[in-house]
Amino acid sequence: MHRVKNFPARGVYAITDGPRDDLIPAVEAALAGAAAVVQYRDKSSDHDRRRAEARAIKEACDRHDVPLIVNDDLELAVEIGAAGVHLGEDDGDVALARQRLGADAIIGVSCYDSLDRAHAAAEAGADYLAFGAFFASPTKPNARRATIELLRAAKSLGPPVVAIGGITSDNASPLIEAGADFVGVISGIFAADDIEQATRRYSILFSH
Repeated sequence: MHRVKNFPARGVYAITDGPRDDLIPAVEAALAGAAAVVQYRDKSSDHDRRRAEARAIKEACDRHDVPLIVNDDLELAVEIGAAGVHLGEDDGDVALARQRLGADAIIGVSCYDSLDRAHAAAEAGADYLAFGAFFASPTKPNARRATIELLRAAKSLGPPVVAIGGITSDNASPLIEAGADFVGVISGIFAADDIEQATRRYSILFSH
């Protein structure tokens, strides 16, 4: 099975929340709070701004030795030299991403509530499998719901498992106990008044 040198074993997977004036300081705060992975997620169409932001975030991640993953945009990941890309249902396949980004890239796949999709992604060489939503999510209020049983079943597939969707520092522990190697968090970190402390509350759950 493909394994990536620069991908941590477990921890907080912080996902940015789209355009905001203080995006770079917000990411710096999440990194100071021990985020293990950062994903740049911005669904807008302003390519120049997105490229500048992604480059600035990559510089911050590099200083902390944390991989930057670009959500949904393979070409942007290639352009800025990101550590990898995260692919949703309509974002192309693992083989193309591997070809464009190279053997050491981190390629993650959204598997939603589907073990079959996860199995196919693992067979295709995905470096991690993301499942969710596990709880009601302000980012995707109508998202499909995944179960803790799905997390347990996914562990047999091999790649690390990311749980996402409405996860707070209060409800994350059962997901970690069930096999989540990472918890993916958007609003629980980036909507917090103190982003560094919010991130740290998640990160300490992995030290138990």
